[in-house]
Amino acid sequence: MHTATLEVSADSTDDKKLIEELLRSRTYRDYEDTFTDVTGLPLVFRPVEFFGLPFQGTRKESELFASLSGNKQWCALYLRRRNDHSDHTADQPRSIQCPFGLTETMVPVRLGNRVIGFLLTGQVFTRQPELAKFKKSCHELFPIRSRAEKRAFKLWKKTQFVPTAKYEAIVQLLNFFAQQLSAVSSQIAMQRQRAEPSVVLKAREFIAQNRTEMISLGAVAKAAGASVFHFCKIFRKATGLTFTDYVARLRLEDARTRLANPNLRVSQIAYDVGFQSLTQFNRVFKRVIGESPTKYRTHLLLSPA
Repeated sequence: MHTATLEVSADSTDDKKLIEELLRSRTYRDYEDTFTDVTGLPLVFRPVEFFGLPFQGTRKESELFASLSGNKQWCALYLRRRNDHSDHTADQPRSIQCPFGLTETMVPVRLGNRVIGFLLTGQVFTRQPELAKFKKSCHELFPIRSRAEKRAFKLWKKTQFVPTAKYEAIVQLLNFFAQQLSAVSSQIAMQRQRAEPSVVLKAREFIAQNRTEMISLGAVAKAAGASVFHFCKIFRKATGLTFTDYVARLRLEDARTRLANPNLRVSQIAYDVGFQSLTQFNRVFKRVIGESPTKYRTHLLLSPA
């Protein structure tokens, strides 16, 4: 398989659509049901740019995590730790521990040489629970001897324990499935590309390579080998978006990823992803996302979804 061909549609919008198609497939649905029934663990498949609580509302979600989903301080702490340990180029599964000591594992699913999403499982103890660690984390979230603390402790004691060796074997099985999904995603991507006009494929590739620069409609049409009129007609029919909207949404996906890093200024992000002014960035972001970049960042860090 020619990997370079799979890079033509290398934007997160296409990746999310691909994941949605995989989630609807019989291959994924059958495996998810079997995995959950046999292991008793939750399983979800999320795109790279997913910023909420990944297991929220899913089958076999940890009761402890579910009870904490309304606590803003917990959500901010959890999301920050998850973001700090995410590696979108990782070739192997990666595990992290929540402040209460529960293990969560991310298994990458790839399209060509890119990670497009993660299979996630866990929310269990893989080592003997440490009461002192629980109390320390709990006291940072709840008043001592409060009803919330007592409920958290009750659910903490009920949390499933899976010995390390057994958990590693489960993750290895999940890794095999991730490789199978990667193969299926490549087949779907190839089928899509064969169905898409070459003009659109060339345009996507040119835009992806120059997304942070000033891109003119004329330059893209030239790179695609078409007149401006012909290009606009074909591109909108294939993508459902005008050239301007497509480029803006591509840049906004980059911006949303960067907004998860609280050390980056909004103005810096705006210019880094290709907008020519902060005013333009704020206006487009609010029109497409529904709120300002600043509010989006606040909600990203403080809310469960």
